[in-house]
Amino acid sequence: MAAVLRYSAQGPVAQVRLDRPDVRNALDTELIEQLRSTFERLAGDSAIRAVVLSGEGKVFCGGADVGMMRESLELTREQNVAGARALSEMYRAIDHCPKPVIGKIHGAALGGGAGLVAVCDIAIAASDALFGFTETKLGIIPAVISPFVLAKIGASHARALFLTGERFDAKRAQAIGLVHEVVVADSLDVAIERVTTELLSAGPSAIAATKNLIAHVRETAYDDSLQLTAEAIAAQRTSAEGQEGLRAFLERRSPNWK
Repeated sequence: MAAVLRYSAQGPVAQVRLDRPDVRNALDTELIEQLRSTFERLAGDSAIRAVVLSGEGKVFCGGADVGMMRESLELTREQNVAGARALSEMYRAIDHCPKPVIGKIHGAALGGGAGLVAVCDIAIAASDALFGFTETKLGIIPAVISPFVLAKIGASHARALFLTGERFDAKRAQAIGLVHEVVVADSLDVAIERVTTELLSAGPSAIAATKNLIAHVRETAYDDSLQLTAEAIAAQRTSAEGQEGLRAFLERRSPNWK
């Protein structure tokens, strides 16, 4: 399998970089598989506490690979379903990774690339970046990314942007909640470092538990979430990390996360 993804780690921070710059980091079968397997592995790596997802070259991710789209014309319905399921499993692996995922977005994030932005916990974009859920322009639909994008920007913005397939700028992406911060391109690394520092100051198991809590509470009615949230906070307060964090606060010292 070709190396279409770069992985490195500096201490507790992993760098995952799409590495198909000659085709705008388009998502093909190999890149989809490597992204899924990388994030599944990161989920169980206790040495890693944060992940930065970025793209090599001029854009973050231009969407689906043209060659893969051409090949799909000859695929059966069943083969199309299998490919779509593999793509969805990739997004789910990133979305469910217990480590916080920071998106470093530059150039463009279109179609499936915008779907990648949606599964980042924190997305920081260059001010000149372009976004778009462009599937309808090709006569297809943003089906696979829809659960993740709807959870991020809500139905109202999805209805407007999914239907038109229009491209939009970073300012609008921030206004609808697709990205959380917009900076000039030269300041992306500084912004990523600042956010990473904030994440590393928090309890690692508390972050993982919080990500899990958000996912469950978002889809649960209040009466059902009542016991879930009570059990979650009780478990964390009585854990070694919770005890250390509370004691450190009361003793006015920095916590010793282990």
